[in-house]
Amino acid sequence: MNLLIVDDHHMVRKGLIYFLEAIPAFQVVAEATNGQEAIELYDQHKPDVVLMDVDMPVLDGIQATTEIKARWPEARILIVTSFADQDYVIPALQAGASGYQLKDVEPEELVETIKAVYKGENKLHPHVMKHVLSHVTYDSTKQRLNSLTEREVDVLKEISTGKSNKDIAEALFISEKTVKTHMSNILSKLELADRTQAALFAIQAGIAKPIIL
Repeated sequence: MNLLIVDDHHMVRKGLIYFLEAIPAFQVVAEATNGQEAIELYDQHKPDVVLMDVDMPVLDGIQATTEIKARWPEARILIVTSFADQDYVIPALQAGASGYQLKDVEPEELVETIKAVYKGENKLHPHVMKHVLSHVTYDSTKQRLNSLTEREVDVLKEISTGKSNKDIAEALFISEKTVKTHMSNILSKLELADRTQAALFAIQAGIAKPIIL
């Protein structure tokens, strides 16, 4: 699994690289000191997962995540930062980050988070989850959820588990083409940008359980 490490603090960045490269499943293909470098290096290397800090010079991690996801929607970005307040959490997830971890996370948990994000799952630090759950009001969420058909709700639940379109099709006994149609309808009706936001909405709506380390 190829990784791109983005952090403006030299010691943090080198520490992450030293730790992660000791794990056979990981290979750090590039490192960046700011969000602008991250975009350029993503274009060059197309890593499997990006570990992105948020507070950086030139271009911050949230702006970089937004830009990378706009250019490469398939990008998997894990925020790794010291900031747990909602002014960072919500914008990062809205930008398209697949996970949000704090730098005090146990090393083993970080490894599991990276692997989960690579598989398409959404992983959040427990201290972050409260912001996600409180971001959208119950009435607003319920009203938007009611706009979906029963089958679209079924697909939304499956999306929240990190399953691929193929896996969802097999689970619901429908074709992949039908899954894609439902996915498009879900994003349109809920006014969401991608699968990550759809998964978070499912958690907010109470129809899916958060995957927390």
